[in-house]
Amino acid sequence: MAGKDYMVRAAAAEETVRAFAITSKNIVETARKAHNTSPEVTAALGRTLSAAAMMGYMMKDPDDLLTIQIQGDGPMKGLTVTADSHGHVKGFPRVPVATMPPRNGKLNVGGAVGKGTLTVMKDLGLKKPYSGVVPLKSGEIADDITYYFAASEQTPSSVGLGVLLTNENTVDVAGGFIVQLMPDCPEDVIEVIEKNVSGIKSVTDLLKEGMTPEDLIQTVLSGLSITMNDSHSAEFRCDCSRERVMKSILSIGEKDLNEILSDGEPIEVKCSFCGTAYRFETSELSEAMKAAKA
Repeated sequence: MAGKDYMVRAAAAEETVRAFAITSKNIVETARKAHNTSPEVTAALGRTLSAAAMMGYMMKDPDDLLTIQIQGDGPMKGLTVTADSHGHVKGFPRVPVATMPPRNGKLNVGGAVGKGTLTVMKDLGLKKPYSGVVPLKSGEIADDITYYFAASEQTPSSVGLGVLLTNENTVDVAGGFIVQLMPDCPEDVIEVIEKNVSGIKSVTDLLKEGMTPEDLIQTVLSGLSITMNDSHSAEFRCDCSRERVMKSILSIGEKDLNEILSDGEPIEVKCSFCGTAYRFETSELSEAMKAAKA
């Protein structure tokens, strides 16, 4: 899978540890282009896309869906990311261009996000989707996802996420890992993982060195018996279509739609997730409205 984004799933220490890792350069660059994001927003959105892809990979059923929403009081306001269990992920920021002075010589992602909440919603085919809400711990995304797993799913986890940009602000490398401890994980195994994680370079440094998702897992779980279970491609994919957008327009109601059509001008609607623009003539919408009524 050279050059392509993909994820791996692994287990260690007799199944008492599970781990996931991803390279996501193409996913994040696709999102950057679609939304023309500033560097801070690219980093926040990219880290969340990487985390969501891995969290979607954790889900079991083909129709399961996961959504991460971040709401903050910083200049980027927040973002929404959706992933499925097939490695498809998409997302958008509320404010695509938001800048902050650097913090310790690095992008101030936490400052751009600000204080607020992180919500994870899982549609698992039940009557009601599962929803967990936690306060943002730092706005740097990895810390916030770590806290979510501990507070909402009672699963001790270590999350590392990174996005590195070129001098032209395109995506150079992106990816991350999630390591989770099962309830029966031995104390000595926990100590090994804590030592490995505390001594690790940043995720972007490791990816810049050429590390693959397999290498990331070997690094984080060094010293443990590791089983690489499987791998899966990952990509930014939006399932919007002209037909879906038409249905959304018609759903606003006949009265409101007639007001929109009254000036005789075409309507253009952009998909929030991928930025694709759909243009509809008034005559087309009028016919569709008549057909819907019939």
